[in-house]
Amino acid sequence: MAALAIGVPFAGDTGASGLDATITAWIDGTFGGQPALLRLFVLPTEPVVLLPLLAIVVLACVLGRRWDGVALAVLGVAVPVVLNTWVLKPLFDRVKTGYLAYPSGHTVSMVATLTVLVLLARPGTAKAVTASVSTVVLVIAGLGLVGLGYHYPTDVAGGACFAVAVVLALSSPTRRLAPARSAGSPPAGTSSGSPPAASPR
Repeated sequence: MAALAIGVPFAGDTGASGLDATITAWIDGTFGGQPALLRLFVLPTEPVVLLPLLAIVVLACVLGRRWDGVALAVLGVAVPVVLNTWVLKPLFDRVKTGYLAYPSGHTVSMVATLTVLVLLARPGTAKAVTASVSTVVLVIAGLGLVGLGYHYPTDVAGGACFAVAVVLALSSPTRRLAPARSAGSPPAGTSSGSPPAASPR
């Protein structure tokens, strides 16, 4: 819903206005003379980074027999990218430099991957660190996408909201693929849950 709310006022636009223009001007003024730095900022959104990262996640889930994780890693990235490319971009029809810009495809693919990583991270410190690093990466990549002229700030915000929403929606159905654990299963090495009896001497 957030992606729709952000995008509706700009549907069919070919220029920046309001908040988009203000943020874009600030980024241009701050990073405008540093295209090499901006290209580095955008690197986390590129397939050359995201595909190997996704392959590592899938492999780790396969080795750990986390089939729910495999399904989430594959569907959680593929579904939002396909929906964004074939449904949302044509629907909003916001054009920048000759390309459909809203929501940002770079952002959707990156944020979908990062959201999968957060959901699959172990609860506690690992999940908190993954979420924090993902937020920082999103902000830096957003600066690069806007600074290089690929997108407006709202393209990035809408893409992030859409990616998170789709991955979260898919996370519940994919959990059903997780192996069921019996609540009453005895610990390994015992038959009834009690320690093995000492053998007579």
